[in-house]
Amino acid sequence: MELVVARVGRAHGIKGEVTVEVRTDEPELRLSPGAVLRTEPASAGPLTIEAGRVHSGRLLLRFAGVKDRTGAEALRNTLLIADVDPAELPEDEDEYYDHQLMDLDVVLEDGTEIGRITEISHLPSQDLFIVERPDGTEVMIPFVEEIVAEIDLEEQRCVITPPPGLIDEREAVIDSTRDAEGDA
Repeated sequence: MELVVARVGRAHGIKGEVTVEVRTDEPELRLSPGAVLRTEPASAGPLTIEAGRVHSGRLLLRFAGVKDRTGAEALRNTLLIADVDPAELPEDEDEYYDHQLMDLDVVLEDGTEIGRITEISHLPSQDLFIVERPDGTEVMIPFVEEIVAEIDLEEQRCVITPPPGLIDEREAVIDSTRDAEGDA
């Protein structure tokens, strides 16, 4: 199984280092020296990690054969892909790989069906579940503890406790200090 573990960012310095946007909770395992990663686009790889270090809070990597800034810049926006055994699970029991979460049924605590997870968007501040509703529309659910109450892989479901307005805009109550005529 393929797992996107990072996206190459800007070149750093003149010796071929690049910044990377980490997309795995296990960078020490997936992005260590000696790791061979496939790429998207495939024409950029495979890439072998020669060295890695943290600088000002960002992970910097250097790949075998990439010796200068020009070579590093050519890799910008390349996705780094690791091969992972589908039976392998993350070390922390509260962590999940994307493939484990895809196609889970999303329900409220009372069992009301919301939809099915069709995509997971990895943003800098949090991850989002893109959920396709039975009517074909999509809703975005932040993957945060306050909203995602339970992930049950055996039952293939995700139980959520959304705040008002997240699932259905009609549920949101908007308080306004303006009067009904809208004078401003």
